[in-house]
Amino acid sequence: MNQPAPAPSSDATPVRAPLVFGGVPEAEGFARTPITPRDRVHFRVDRELPLGRFRADLPDGVTVSHDEGEGLYRVDGPCGQGPLLADWIRAWCAEQGCTTVGLRAEADVRRRAPRDLPPAFLDELCRHYLPVSLKRLQRNMSTIRLHLPDPDDLGQQVAEWILKAVGQYDETKGVPFGAFLATQLSKWVHDLGRNAHGRTAADTENRQQKAVAAFQAEHQRRPTERELAAFMGQSVATLRRNSQTVATLNSLRNLQSLDGGPDATEVLLPDSDEAPDQIMDEAEQTLLSHALTAACAPDPTAARGQRAAQPNVLGWATWYLTTWGGQTKTQVSTELGTSVRNMNVHADRVERALKDRLTELSE
Repeated sequence: MNQPAPAPSSDATPVRAPLVFGGVPEAEGFARTPITPRDRVHFRVDRELPLGRFRADLPDGVTVSHDEGEGLYRVDGPCGQGPLLADWIRAWCAEQGCTTVGLRAEADVRRRAPRDLPPAFLDELCRHYLPVSLKRLQRNMSTIRLHLPDPDDLGQQVAEWILKAVGQYDETKGVPFGAFLATQLSKWVHDLGRNAHGRTAADTENRQQKAVAAFQAEHQRRPTERELAAFMGQSVATLRRNSQTVATLNSLRNLQSLDGGPDATEVLLPDSDEAPDQIMDEAEQTLLSHALTAACAPDPTAARGQRAAQPNVLGWATWYLTTWGGQTKTQVSTELGTSVRNMNVHADRVERALKDRLTELSE
C-alpha cells in the first residue's frame, strides 16, 4: 500500500528570488561583463597629479583610477605591458616635476571596469546595496565616525566601496555578490585607520589597546609601563617609542598638542626614575611640541581625500625619532617597514608646515 507523500515542512527555508537590476538578473549582469586580467601599475606622488592631462596622455587602451583616500594611483594596461608602462609613468611624472613614490608593476590583476556594466543595471545595484551596506556597517560606526564624521561623506565612501567591490568581484567563484561585498566592507573599515595614519601606527595603537584591555580584565587595574612591556613581550624602550606614536595619533585626531589635553591620562608615560634627561628647557619643548603637532595635523581647508586632509603621522615619527630619539632614518625605516624615500616625502611636508607654525608662534 502506497503511503501518502509527506506534507511540505512549514519551516522549510524559502527560496529567495534572484535580484534583478535594470531588468537583468544580478548573476547575468556580472556574467555579461566578466572580470578580465590586465597589468597594473600602482604608485603615489609627492604632489597631486594633473589627472585630466595624465589621462589624455596615456597610451591607447590604458586607463587610470585614483583612490583619493589613499592617495594611490592605479594604471591598467594590456597583459605583458606592466614594466613598459611603469617606465612611461616615471618619465611622464618627471616631466611634470613630480616624484613617484612606491611605484610597482603587478602582472595578471583580475578586475572589471564598473562603467562597462549596463548603466541601468549598475545604477539599481548601487541603489539596492547602499542602504544594505550602511546597515551592515552599524556595528563599526564608532570606528567609522573617527574618520568620516559627516553623514554625507559616509554615504559617498560606501558608494565608492560598492563600486570598488563591483570591480573586484569574480562571478566565477560561486560566491554571491552580497556576501563578497559584506566581507570587503569589514576589511575596508579596518583599512580606514591604516590608510589615514599609516599601517604601522594604526596597528601599534590597536595592539596596545588590546593588551591594556586584557591586562585590566585579568588584574582589574591599568598596567604600569614595565608591566605592559612584559605583557606584550617588548622592551621598555620599544614600548616607549610605540606609546609616543599612539599619543601622537590621539593628539592629531583631536588637534591638541603632545603635552596635554583631555586624553592625556590615557597616554602611558615613562616611569619617573627612568625618564631621559630633558634635551631643552620646558618652554622650548612646549613650543616645539605645539609646533610639531600642528605641522602634522590635518589641514582643515584641504578637500576630503587630499593627502593634506590626513594626519601626517609618518612625518611626525621621522622628525621625532631622528631629532630627539637618536635614531637614523635607516633605523627608523627598518622599524616602521617603509622606505627612506617615503619618509623624506612626509618629513618635507612637516618641514614646510613647521617653518610657518614656528613663525606664527614666535610673533
